[in-house]
Amino acid sequence: MKLLFDFFPVVLFFIVYKTHDDPHQGFMYATAVLIVATLVQILVMWLRERRVEKMHVAVLVIVVVFGGITLALGDPLFLQWRPTIVNWLFALVFLGSQFIGSKNIVRRLMESRVKLPDPVWTRLNASWVVFFGLCGTLNLYVVYNFDIDTWVDFKLFGLMGLTLVFVLGQGLYMMRHITPEEDASGTG
Repeated sequence: MKLLFDFFPVVLFFIVYKTHDDPHQGFMYATAVLIVATLVQILVMWLRERRVEKMHVAVLVIVVVFGGITLALGDPLFLQWRPTIVNWLFALVFLGSQFIGSKNIVRRLMESRVKLPDPVWTRLNASWVVFFGLCGTLNLYVVYNFDIDTWVDFKLFGLMGLTLVFVLGQGLYMMRHITPEEDASGTG
């Protein structure tokens, strides 16, 4: 459910874009909707949890800045760069977490639910760094080698599909390495 919530501004962007005959005009309207939807998303997070994660705030700032420049200049390229910047930012955060603190980000997020050997946590975190880096690069490839319609489709279906496949692959990899916990009696 959280994944769907995270993608709802992108889905709204897609719907608004696809409902316009003129790709440029549709992109501008969709960009405005994306900015508003991302603001609403942050507001809902705040109302539900009384806090907003730093990465969500960073994404909001990037959407508002690059979306605002796109609207002000009428140039879709600025917003098209947003997925690359966000993915590369995520890659840097995951990479930095490997060296700052005692646990990387993947371990901090999942260790309470899954027990894995230390090297597996390191490989999982490193794979996220590579995944985010590649997604950012792939986005630029699509931006500069295909038309805007293709990019809009790729943004929703391509990146979301890649993310779902990657998460499933991560789950399968983790299942192979889960260490059983001892039962309450300590007899394991």
